[in-house]
This record gives sequence, C-alpha cells and structure tokens, in this order.
Amino acid sequence: MATVSSSSSLASPYSESTVPSHHHRDPGDDTESLDSFSSMSLNSEEVVTHNSDIQTPLPSLLHLSFNQDHACFAVGTDRGFRILNCDPFREIFRRDFDRGGGVAVVEMLFRCNILALVGGGPDPQYPPNKVMIWDDHQSRCIGELSFRSDVRSVRLRRDRIIVVLEQKIFVYNFADLKLMHQIETIGNPKGLCAVSQGAGSMVLVCPGLQKGQVRIEHYASKRTKFVMAHDSRIACFALTQDGHLLATASSKGTLVRIFNTVDGTLRQEVRRGADRAEIYSLAFSSNAQWLAVSSDKGTVHVFGLKGNSGAQVKDTPRIASDLTRTPSSPSSSLSLFKGVLPKYFSSEWSVAQFRLVEGTQYIVAFGHQKNTVVILGMDGSFYRCQYDPVNGGEMSQLEYHNCLKPPSVF
Repeated sequence: MATVSSSSSLASPYSESTVPSHHHRDPGDDTESLDSFSSMSLNSEEVVTHNSDIQTPLPSLLHLSFNQDHACFAVGTDRGFRILNCDPFREIFRRDFDRGGGVAVVEMLFRCNILALVGGGPDPQYPPNKVMIWDDHQSRCIGELSFRSDVRSVRLRRDRIIVVLEQKIFVYNFADLKLMHQIETIGNPKGLCAVSQGAGSMVLVCPGLQKGQVRIEHYASKRTKFVMAHDSRIACFALTQDGHLLATASSKGTLVRIFNTVDGTLRQEVRRGADRAEIYSLAFSSNAQWLAVSSDKGTVHVFGLKGNSGAQVKDTPRIASDLTRTPSSPSSSLSLFKGVLPKYFSSEWSVAQFRLVEGTQYIVAFGHQKNTVVILGMDGSFYRCQYDPVNGGEMSQLEYHNCLKPPSVF
C-alpha cells in the first residue's frame, strides 16, 4: 500500500493557501525516507535569476510539453525550467538552479501554481526516480513521490496524479497522494499515457501488455477496454479532452487510426505518408474536427475528422458546396478501385501541411486562434501557423520565436 508521512491533506491545486508537504514511497521501496519538505526554505532550492546583460550560453533543452488546454507550454532544461504562454507568445516565469539543474519532465496543471518535476540530463536537479511536486507560489517543492525505477512521464488532472514508469503506471488521488490504482504495461520507454480532462470521470489510455495494444480505463463505469490498434508497437496516441476519441500511431508511422473509446470501434483511418516515420505527437482540436500530426519527416499534417465530438459521435455526410462543414480529407483518384488495388490508393490524406527542418523533434497542438496550430521544436523553436479549412494546402507561418532566448528579447 502507498504510505504518506503526513496526516494532513494537500489543498486544492487552486487554493491560495500554503499546501502541506508529503513524502511518498513506492510500495516495497527499501530506500530511506527523506524528511518532510515543510521546513525547506527558498534558499535550499537555490533558485537563481540571471542578469540579462550577462552573455551566457543558451541552455540545453531536455523537455517540451503543452498544458492541458494548450494555452501554455513547459520547457525543461539542463539548468531548470520555464513556463511560456502561447497566445500571445511570452515567458511567464523561469526557475534556474545554481547547482545541478537538469529537469527532464515538467508537467503543468492548466495555469495553476502546482507543477510536477522529474530530474534528468547529465546533472539532474532531482533523482530521476522521484516526482517532485513544486508550488511556484512558494518557489519550492512541497512533496515527492519515490519509485524503484526511473519515472518516464507524469500526467496531472485536478483530482489525480498519474506517474508512468517503464512497465507500470500509478494513479494517485491529488488531495492526499493516496494510491488509487496500479496498471502493468508492456515496455513503455517513452512513458506513453493520456488522460481525459473533462469535468466527468477520468478516462486513461496506456499501452496494453501486447505489442500494438492499447488499454482504455473508464473509471466511472469501472470498465477496462483493450484495443488491438496496430500490428507494430504503439509509438504515440492522444485523447480528446472529453476522452471519447483516441488517435493512435504505430512505429511504422504511415497510418493514424481514430477509435471510439467506449466500444473500441475504429472510426477513421488517415494516412500520413507512404514511407516509415517516427510519429512525435498527435493532437485533436478542441471541437474534435481536426487532428494534427508531427513526425521525424519534418512535416506537420492536419487531417479533417468525421463527425463531431460528444457522447454520441455520429458520421454525418458532407456536401462539397457546404463550406461551413469540415472538408473530407483528400482521397486518391483511384478510390473507385477500392478493394481491388492496395489500400494505399483509397487512403485519406491530410488537408493541410507545414514543412519544417528534418531531424528536429517537434510537438504540435491547435492554437486558440481560429484554424491555427502551434509547433514546438526541441531546438527551442516556436511556430504559429494557419491552415485554410476549405482549400487546405500549405499552411502559412504567422509567427516564429526561440523560447530559449532570455526574456529581454521577447
């Protein structure tokens, strides 16, 4: 069972009051418990600020991730971490540490002051087997979760903390860090996991115990659904905010499949390309009409999706002259021979594309401005692009920034 050293409870992540500290040990962990963080001062974290007039080399980027509604993004570096706003683009704050400093995971909780941090890089700020709960109102850690192996990723909801290890996932209650659920997975070095963010009960998706399988946990109905999504290993997946639709990609990276999470049925299949690619990220638009895909080929694709999001998702016929509807993704002109020629010729292709430099890892999300996507690169690049929902084609670049530069240049 999970153990917590303090009997008091964590306040709501949105509370302005001081949040009590907790220390948790993974069940079976035989390492020594650390003292509570309640006595830790700001000085003990050694947070430092830099004079913008002093020329220092740019930090190395270790982590990039959007928050739950894609309004902000987090950057982990070999010196600390920083939080930036997407629209308008600006740095909200940064925390650099004068010893160690490497942060390999920074998970936000919407726009509130609570973050989850995991150390990493050549000189990690925290052990890579611990999740540190950071309160930026106090500029210090207020609790931690310890494990016997390295933490691959963390997901946050207003009521849950989900910690992903190589072959296991732990689900904790946010209020008191009580362990609620353990899930075993196939080897998951990327820390793949997605959780719904709607007001309703949580839907969690993770790799299953077989290659190409995804596991869908519906906590309201206490149902578990296994879906054989691909023949190859799962490389990436994404959920809609309400948890009703799931997009998956395999290590081949040619096809992306969209499933209904309630019954596990395949709703749609779209084609990124003909050759193999590593899919870096998938993202639904807020209305689930569009899906964005980034890969190592250096092109971001936007696909039109069938139907609309909601508890009852229905396929609606599209009329070519009705420009208010989401257009269908282009299909091959040889689709009349579907069932005779290979499946490739009847594939649904992307509506819009934006071409980037190959070799850099990019993640993508839909912007809050209409028909826009935001692209983040592990080279520090920030792009905002706009696509034409009617005519498609090449997206137009609206903005470019480098998020690693000091705030004085923003």
